[in-house]
Amino acid sequence: MLSKDELHHLKQRLLNEKQELEAKSHNDEQKISFPYDSVGELSAYDNHPGDQGTELFERGKDIALNSLAHEHVSDIDEALQAIADGSYGICKVCKAPIPKERLEALPTAVTCTEHSKEQTVSQNRPVEEDLLTPPSGKFENEDRAAYDGEDAYQDVERYGNSETPSDMEFPPLTYDDVYTQSDDEDYVEAYEGFAAADITGKASKVYPNKAHEAYEEALDEEDVMAVFGDLKPYEEDPYTKEKK
Repeated sequence: MLSKDELHHLKQRLLNEKQELEAKSHNDEQKISFPYDSVGELSAYDNHPGDQGTELFERGKDIALNSLAHEHVSDIDEALQAIADGSYGICKVCKAPIPKERLEALPTAVTCTEHSKEQTVSQNRPVEEDLLTPPSGKFENEDRAAYDGEDAYQDVERYGNSETPSDMEFPPLTYDDVYTQSDDEDYVEAYEGFAAADITGKASKVYPNKAHEAYEEALDEEDVMAVFGDLKPYEEDPYTKEKK
């Protein structure tokens, strides 16, 4: 059981903490009364979307912290009520004495450790996280070499976004190329950038260009005749052996 001095000490801690939380909560509520009070602006019309996102995040964080403060005040009130009716230090569930060490560490405790309401870590995630999935991740059959979510997003992004060339890791020369993977040639295989085929799919011609030069250089560095390795002897001889 708690002595009168210990009970008075814990009660005074609860009262002091409640006074501090209420004063801070009052000030915080005044700060978040309007979304742009923190920056001293009346409108966000001319603000960059990134700045508006930062302001929204900061305001949401202030609201969440303020809500936690209100919950903590409610817990303090419950503990003070328990002191007033003489049930402080006794678990509300099993009626067993709450250890002094627990009350010193958590004066608002009204249950023992075994019956604490915070026994498990919540696995619930904010609903906003459903929107954080990349657009290309919401399409099925992503392993197919077909028009997928990434291609759709690139097509839409070509019409413009909030990025500038300086925002990209490798700045393009024009604003027309300021979109995701603007340097992508949209080829499944490298040789498709220079190899032509007729209507039946039969190879008909090779167009020399930078892609062809890079492809040939890569083969020379690996000392192979194709990306999948050297040809079989009976296929290689007609191309590499001199005619007699």
